[in-house]
Amino acid sequence: MAESFGAVPQSFELPRPGWLSITAREWRLHGGLFLLTVLTTTLAGMMLVAPELPPYDPPLSKPLDYLLYVPLGYFHTIIELIKAGLADPRLIAQGAAFAASLLAILFSHEMGHYLACRYYRVNATLPYFIPAPPLFLAGTFGAFIKIRSPIPSRRALFDIGLAGPLAGFVVALPLSVVGVLELGQGVPPPEHAIFFNDPLLFRLIAKVIGVPLDPNALPNPYYMAAWIGLLVTSLNLMPVGQLDGGHGTFAVFGPRAHRLIARIAFVATAALALLGFWWHNSPSGFLYTVLLAVMLRVPHPAPAVTEPLGAKRIAIAILTLLVFILCFWPFPITIT
Repeated sequence: MAESFGAVPQSFELPRPGWLSITAREWRLHGGLFLLTVLTTTLAGMMLVAPELPPYDPPLSKPLDYLLYVPLGYFHTIIELIKAGLADPRLIAQGAAFAASLLAILFSHEMGHYLACRYYRVNATLPYFIPAPPLFLAGTFGAFIKIRSPIPSRRALFDIGLAGPLAGFVVALPLSVVGVLELGQGVPPPEHAIFFNDPLLFRLIAKVIGVPLDPNALPNPYYMAAWIGLLVTSLNLMPVGQLDGGHGTFAVFGPRAHRLIARIAFVATAALALLGFWWHNSPSGFLYTVLLAVMLRVPHPAPAVTEPLGAKRIAIAILTLLVFILCFWPFPITIT
C-alpha cells in the first residue's frame, strides 16, 4: 500500500539508533492485527470455495425484523460457513491456503518497504494489517507501514518505494503458476455472475505451460490470492501521489514530471472506468478513480539529497514498469 513520507525539515539529520527499536506494545498491536487478518482472510477463502449455504429466511412481520435483516443475515452466513467447515475440513484447508497465499504477498510487499527503511535508517513502523469483515472482499483491506522520518536521498526514495511491489511480485509469481495449473473444469455460468479477468501474467503463464484459460473455470485459492495480489500490485504502481509508483516516478523524473504523469494516469483511469462500466457492467474502475483523485491531492515531499540514480536503478525502474504491465488489466472484472 501507499507509504506516507513526511516533509524534510530545515536541518536534516539521520535518525538516532534508538528510533529503530520496536516496543512490546508495538509487537502486540501489529501481531494482533495480523492474527485477526489471518482469521478474516481464512473465512473469506472458505467463502470463495464453499458450496451453497442455507439461505437466511426469517419471518418479516415487524419493522425491527426489516431493520435487523442485513446484520442477522450476515451473522447467519458466517455461522453456516463455519458449520460447513467443521463438517468438511477440506473447506478450512482451502480457506487457510488462500489466507496464507494472499498474506504472503502482502507481507512480502510491506517487508520490502520496511527492510529498505531499515537499510537507510529511516524510522518506520512494522506493517499494519487491516482486517475486513470476513465476507467482504478478500477479508482484508490490505496492509501498510507508516514512515515517521524524512527520506534522506533520492536513491533511498527510489529503493524504499519500489522494494515493496517488487518483493510482492516475486512471491506472487510462483503462486500465479500454481493457481493457473490448478484451475478447475469449466462450468456453465449462472444468469448473474462475476468474472475475474486474467491479467497479462496469467495469460503468458497459460500460454507457456499450455493450459487454456476458461473464463468459466472454477478458481482455486492460489489463483484468487495471486489475482488479488497482482491487482493490488498494479494499483500500488500507479504513478500517482504517494503510491509506490508515485515514489518511483518522483525519484526518476522529478517533481514537475511527477505531477504531469499523475494527471495523465488519472485521466486514463477515469476513461477506463467509464468504458469498464459500459462494456463490462463493472463499477470497479470508479474505485480506482476515486483513490487516484485523493492521492493527487496529497503532496509529495522532496528527499534531502537529489543525487543521480545511476544505471542500475534506471534498469530496475524499467523492470518495475514491466511488472506493472504484467499485473495490470484495464478491465479486471466483468459482471453479467
